Amino acid sequence: MKKSLAQRIGLGTFGVIVAFLFVFPTYWMVTSSLKTPGQVLSPDYDLIPSSATFDNFVTALTKPGFTTYLANSLIVTLGAVLCSLVAGVLAAVPLSRMRFRGRKGFLMLVLVAQLAPFEALLIPMYLLMRDAGLLNQLPSLLLVYFAATLPFTCWMLYGFVNGIPYDLEEAAMIDGCSRAGAFRRVTLPLLAPGLVTTSVFSFITAWNEFLFAFVFMRDQSRQTLPVWLSSFRTAFSVDWGGIMAASVIYAIPALVFFILVQRKLVSNLTAGAVKG
Repeated sequence: MKKSLAQRIGLGTFGVIVAFLFVFPTYWMVTSSLKTPGQVLSPDYDLIPSSATFDNFVTALTKPGFTTYLANSLIVTLGAVLCSLVAGVLAAVPLSRMRFRGRKGFLMLVLVAQLAPFEALLIPMYLLMRDAGLLNQLPSLLLVYFAATLPFTCWMLYGFVNGIPYDLEEAAMIDGCSRAGAFRRVTLPLLAPGLVTTSVFSFITAWNEFLFAFVFMRDQSRQTLPVWLSSFRTAFSVDWGGIMAASVIYAIPALVFFILVQRKLVSNLTAGAVKG
């Protein structure tokens, strides 16, 4: 009993420490956004601000181009997530339900594509986009984000489809449904939690991407919010209060998206971790 109690106390303490390490940077960001420049740079940093100011948020929201950057980020991120979900479902279902030559090799190729550093493709993709005349075009950035999220989407949805018994589809086909009808009426509704879970991770991946947006979109009217964040730093100074306020604003869309789907995400987060 004493050993078990000690283990629970140790695990609980470890959990609190890990939670603190994850939560404290966010708390620092929020509190810094509510301080004046003098308070942010003061050596006597107050963890609990004695007074709050929203001037940094006003500065961030009124900075030229904010609404354009926000719209560009939403377009390319939501477009990439939607495209990757559609293509991922079309790839995951045959890989799970059918047996054909090269199936396992294709699955390994998808896994290798996910493990490969995406930055290594920057120069080849830049040259390809330049020769195709797609630089400074939002569709080209959407295509890049689609390629970045597709391997992960395929792999995750493959596991989720494997977790749905094929007997349910066979029973629907015995009752008169076609294969497509059985998928639409039986498999697709059961696959909804997997689509939600995958969409969250794909959204975060595309939403936080900076390098390709910075290199491909040289026109400021085509750039995204991660690039907008870098505009608070100049060659002579850094507006730390503005950066913190802009970071809070930048995190809100992802937080809202997560809140909207959190129930299905929490209850089905490990549902796709099945043996293929």
